[in-house]
Amino acid sequence: MTTTAAPSRTSFAWRGLFLRLHFYAGVLVGPFILIAALTGVLYALTPQLESWVYSDQLRVPATAQQLPLSQQVDAALATSPRGELVAVRPAPEPGATTRVLFSEKGLGESERRAVFVDPGTGRVTGDLVVYGSSGVLPLRTTLDQLHRNLMLGEPGRLYSELAASWLWVVALGGLVLWISRARNSKRIRTHGLIGVWVLAGALFLSATGLTWSAYAGENVAMLRTAVGWSTPTLTMPGAGESHGDHGSSTSPSGGHGEIDTVSAIAKLSGIDANAVEISLPAVPDGAWKVAEIEKGLPTQNDSVAVHGGEVVGSLKFADFPLGAKLTRWGIDAHMGLLFGWPNQLLLLLVGGGLVASVVLGYRMWWKRRPTTGFGRPAPRGQWRRAPRGALIGLGLGTLLAGWFLPLLGVSLVIFLAVDVLLGRRAKTADS
Repeated sequence: MTTTAAPSRTSFAWRGLFLRLHFYAGVLVGPFILIAALTGVLYALTPQLESWVYSDQLRVPATAQQLPLSQQVDAALATSPRGELVAVRPAPEPGATTRVLFSEKGLGESERRAVFVDPGTGRVTGDLVVYGSSGVLPLRTTLDQLHRNLMLGEPGRLYSELAASWLWVVALGGLVLWISRARNSKRIRTHGLIGVWVLAGALFLSATGLTWSAYAGENVAMLRTAVGWSTPTLTMPGAGESHGDHGSSTSPSGGHGEIDTVSAIAKLSGIDANAVEISLPAVPDGAWKVAEIEKGLPTQNDSVAVHGGEVVGSLKFADFPLGAKLTRWGIDAHMGLLFGWPNQLLLLLVGGGLVASVVLGYRMWWKRRPTTGFGRPAPRGQWRRAPRGALIGLGLGTLLAGWFLPLLGVSLVIFLAVDVLLGRRAKTADS
């Protein structure tokens, strides 16, 4: 009989530990996860809405013949833009407009001014500020910034990193609790069931979201560099840089006259995606960069450097390290771009599931709360019943996770401090 009691006691101890952590993380970090999930759902809904809202700028009657790119750029320059010409994105399909991109003082990081040109007639259909390598328009930019930093800039990024740092902990902890409850009870709560269904999606969003974070993101980049998984950059002979920072580029002497030749050379070299960006040289007599920017599958991210009428540098996505490819695909899937509308639908289901799970979790806490006080987590002292070796392993794993994910570590210390203070307060009240 003593041999059967020990496993039950140990199992209860582990459940108590996870229940206590899940309680504090859910109550204190839940609001951050809820906001991130809600804004993520809104972001996933925007591509089709954006196409409708900005249809005047994006869509034109399809024509059999198109003007040379140089003439389309001339049409954009005729509007007297305030910034410097830095790049051109030719119309990706019939009925779409060409984007002529300008840097402009006063714009934010990764923002550019896009002048939209009808490739068939040269008519300018409008101009908008676009953001990032995806070139998202103002509506999606607003929702992106809301999701990323609550539109508070760098300080606001702490909210999203905190949410991403704890999401996987809450999700896995919830799975442990759900399994242990399912073994001992026929009653399965909706909160836990939804959490199990969206578990894989939650872990994916947490992992990919951390790649953009301020502090954990640096550790992710360091790890990728250490294992040789960094994303390679195109060598630009004569320029001394890779042209990766669009916002700081300036147009060279001599203008854009050779853009038609550069485009033709790039196509002959194998740059044949529908969506490409042609970047002007960053310095006089530097190389042009022509890059595929297709975000879906199959991913087309090849790029070439063109100088003096020939290709002087080439970078193929097929040659990327596996880690760089996975990072690219993970980011694009996180943004709902990799698989098209099925990707958006999946994000809606996962995001909606997270919202429902958080709301139901708070409902459980509210119904169980005492008439006074904060709430009733699992009793203290569960760790004393857990196996010593496993407990040491858990502690070391926690320290490693706290170092790699700094906001997780700092907030966990705060949770422990709060727990200790509540414990002392309860002892004082009892005495």
